[in-house]
This record gives sequence, C-alpha cells and structure tokens, in this order.
Amino acid sequence: MSTKVSDYLLQRLREWDVDKVFAYPGDGINGLLAAWGRADNRPTFIQARHEEMAAFEAVGYAKFSGRVGVCAATSGPGAIHLLNGLYDAKLDHVPVVAIVGQTNRSAMGGSYQQEVDLMSLFKDVASEFCEMVTVPEQLPNVLDRAMRTAAARRTVTALIVPADVQELDYSPPQHAFKMVPSSLGMSAYAPVPADEEITKAAELLNAGEKVAILIGQGARGARAEVERLADLLGAGVAKALLGKDALPDDLPYVTGAIGLLGTRPSYELMQGCDTLLVIGSNFPYSQFLPEYGQARAVQIDIDPFMVGLRYPFEINLVGDARETLIRLLPRLKQKKHGSWRQEIEKNTKRWWEVMERRAAVEADPINPEYVAHALDPLLPDDVMLTADSGSAANWYARHLRMRGSMRGSLSGTLATMGPGVPYAIGAKFARPDRPAIALVGDGAMQMNGMAELITAAKYWREWQDPRLIVAVLNNHDLNQVTWEMRAMSGAPQFLPSQSIPDVPYAEIARSIGIDGVRVENPKDVEGAWRQALAADRPFVIDFRTDPAVPPIPPHATLDQIEAAAASIVKGDTDRVGMVRQGLKAKLAEMLMPGGHKHGRHGG
Repeated sequence: MSTKVSDYLLQRLREWDVDKVFAYPGDGINGLLAAWGRADNRPTFIQARHEEMAAFEAVGYAKFSGRVGVCAATSGPGAIHLLNGLYDAKLDHVPVVAIVGQTNRSAMGGSYQQEVDLMSLFKDVASEFCEMVTVPEQLPNVLDRAMRTAAARRTVTALIVPADVQELDYSPPQHAFKMVPSSLGMSAYAPVPADEEITKAAELLNAGEKVAILIGQGARGARAEVERLADLLGAGVAKALLGKDALPDDLPYVTGAIGLLGTRPSYELMQGCDTLLVIGSNFPYSQFLPEYGQARAVQIDIDPFMVGLRYPFEINLVGDARETLIRLLPRLKQKKHGSWRQEIEKNTKRWWEVMERRAAVEADPINPEYVAHALDPLLPDDVMLTADSGSAANWYARHLRMRGSMRGSLSGTLATMGPGVPYAIGAKFARPDRPAIALVGDGAMQMNGMAELITAAKYWREWQDPRLIVAVLNNHDLNQVTWEMRAMSGAPQFLPSQSIPDVPYAEIARSIGIDGVRVENPKDVEGAWRQALAADRPFVIDFRTDPAVPPIPPHATLDQIEAAAASIVKGDTDRVGMVRQGLKAKLAEMLMPGGHKHGRHGG
C-alpha cells in the first residue's frame, strides 16, 4: 500500500518525538483520521470536547512538559474554534503547532461549504510561520519549519493541509530546481550577551544599595542562580504570575506575585528599591514597577524583541537566563544583608500572617480565601496547579505557596476565561505520574470546564496517578468583573450580566463516572481537600463561596475600597449589615504597621 501524505505527516510527527495530538475530528481532516487508524494511533489522538479545548490542552501540555504542543482541527469552524487557545499560547510564549484541514484545492475560491481563508485567519496568531501544503513534496519542509519555529521562537505556528492533498501519494522532494529538502531536529542553544555588557550590568548592580529582582517564566531554569544572586545582592525577589513556580515561596526574601493579583511586599519592594533587575519576564503593568527615575535597571531576556519594554532599562542583556547569570555572578560583590533585606523579610512574613487572618474572616457561607489557604499546607510537593482567570486567580496568586518541584500556570497575558480545566488535562498528559489541581470560578466552569470533565472521565485510567482535582468556587457571580465595576466605576452589581445559575457540579461529576462533593460549611473544607487528594479518580469539589469577599489589589486606596463598599450597599440592600461588617474586617487587614492605611505610595 502506498504512503499517503497523511501517513507521512504522522510519521514525521513521530520522528519529531510528538507523542500526543489534542484534537477534534471533522471531514476536513478525514484523510488524517484514516492515517491515524493505519498508524495504530501514534502519536496518540486525544479527543477534546471542543477545538478551543484541544488548543488549551496543547498549551497546558507544552507549559508543563517543556515540549512543543500539537493540536489539530478540521477546516472552517474547527479551525476558527482553535483561535482563542492559540492566542493564549502566542501571548504566553508557548510553543504550539496547529494542524488544520481545508476544503479541496479544486473548491477554493468557490464559496464552498466550510471554505474559510485560513491563511488570512491564522496570519496574526501564527505570524512567525503559517503555510499551506499544496503538493506532497512540500510537506517535510513546512512541517519541520513549523516544529522548529515553534520551539525556537516559543510561539504558535500553523500547517494547513487541504483534504484532497491528505489523500495524495507521498513523494519526497527531489534533488532538483525549486525543490526544498529538509531535515529533522534542532540542537539546544543558550545565547549569552557580550562580556563587556555583562561587566556593565555587574557594575550597575554592585553600585545599588536597595536591589529588587523581578523574575518571570524565563527564569524557571535558573533557580539555583537566582537564589545565589539574591544572596549576593541582598535583594528581594518578586515574581510575575507566569513565573510563580520559578522560585519557591518558602524562601524568606521571595515576596510572591506582583501586580493587580500580587502581594503587598512585592509592591513595597518596588516602591523602595534603588536598583531593579528583571529576569525572563514581560510583566506588562509598569505602574507596579519603581517610579521612573527612582531606580537604575537591568533586564535579562532571551528574546531581543522583548527587551527594553515596560521600564527605562539602562542595560538590556539578550541571553539565556541561566547562562547569563552564570557569567554575571562572579562579577558581583557580596552585599551585607542589612536593613533593606531585613525589611523585605519582615514585610513578607507579615504578609503571610495577613493572608492567614484574611482566610479566617467569616463569610456566607465560605470565604474563598480560606478554600485556597486550607489547600496550601496539603499540596503534594510534585503537584501541578492551574488557575482560571477571574477571582480564582487572586487566591491562586496569594495563598498557594510554591515549594519542592511544584509547577503552576494560568493564562498570564491573554487572561482568557476557561483554560483552567483543559490546562490541567494537558498537564496530566505531560506528566501522568503527578497530581493536578485546577482552581476555577463557576463562570469558567460553566463556560468550558464542565464539558472537559467528560475528557477527564474518558482518559483518567491511562494516568499512573489518577488524581485530577477541579475545585469550583461557586458564588453564583462573575466575581472579578463585579468587583472591577465596584472598585473602578463605583457601580453596583448588574445582575443581568453578573449573576449566573447554581449548578450541581459534583453531581455531574459523579454521573459521568468520576467523583465529587459539595461543600457548604467552612468546617468541611479541609476534609474535602483531603478526600480529593486521596481519591482514585478525578474529583470535583463544589465550594459554595461568598461573592462579597473582595479581591483587593495591593495598591488599593481607601477611597477605592469605600466606593466598592458603597456600591454593594446600593446593589444589595438586604445584605447591608453583613457586607458592612465583612468589609470592615477586610479593611482592618489592609492596615499598614502603625495604623496607616494603604495609599498609592504605601503610606
């Protein structure tokens, strides 16, 4: 039997060591589906419930494996559905290859069924590389370039294969004019800056007295070097959300997340420093960085396109974080761990005490901060954590402390709703020997998560460790936007847009062969976590949480908080007393040492 283009495409994916393709079928890829059957399902076809979920699962797989994620979809609507997940990958600098079908070449330009101009559709999300295969000889080159470009640029690439091309007999490119040969593989590489630039950076850092370090996901492979760096410079280390797992939170000088979902000590670190070093981060909110002119700054980033953004850096070092730090560290002078470092550690210690008190504030029925806080000490050291966008991301950022070999991620830049559960599924296929926990709001669960429970139910028996825990913060409210409206616009809750139905998430889980429990009393929270962590299959915990617990940003002013309180009173008059009391307790937790309330500059 002859080898078809579709057969060769799967063979080439195997040669690139691709072992999973997250996909949904359709007649635009019927040739590929038939080839999968002939190839004994290698690489494994992982069937999502929706093409967007397939893309999210490929992103989760790539984030938690460090490999290229691959997703596939049919022509027209299937290709369109991939886009949100692919943009999530592009904006978070995650390598993902999308393989999509297209109508037959003979029908192109004929306004045919499901005919969409896919080259135009994908030209932005796959701007680094997007090609259509029109003849068999083209295939090895375009697939190899898609894989190499995705890996090298940490981005999205797309390969479009018309349905009739999939069915053609494969023939390789010949040693002839206008034939393009290709080869497999790409060696690991780690660029480093010029020595003189590293020397200049060392001189700037040595001159600083109050050094702050901000790390992102680009520092993940340089943990030991960052720890040594912080010791030499007597610095504190803040983490962008995508870099939450780049350094353990049990180090006394690690101030935690930065930004709207960040911690108070990270905010204070940036407000007080005179020198800033940013490593592997594209943190976008410059208002959380030092005032312009306050600090001299150095940036280290592997991507020359991303340096010089966000802050007026004096020195931009283009290079791999670990290799650059290895060359920088010997040129740094040991600083005394004086009042600056002591203040950082004191502020960080106080923050975790404040988090404990905030988690203990009574709510109706359950404080969502307590849900996350109760999980923190129970986390396995090898857990893979995902969080969805919304208020759930606040509690992930502020209450869950990374340690050991824990990994965690969320939609950091696109901040799209819905990836929490599919990320966790992708993570389980990346590391089936490790437990995964997804912390999601009820809005995201209703948007995407509920359908993907079916995917978990379909595949969990293939995982060595069957634990995939989905914790739903069920408050009947699209809570993050509700609080943004209150804090930024002084508007009460607009129920037609914000109120969402109660759904029996745990019952649904049990109905499809996995397990779950509904929790309506704070005293049952810890027990539910323990039950889920001991389960022999995926487990859903439906936590009935209080929507009146505000995700207060670390820089919030008293005026903003009082405006939010006033808007609640306008919108929910029957709960005035409870809300006033709850916010009063929360405001007490916002007090700085000495009793001064937070202002823009922390005093």
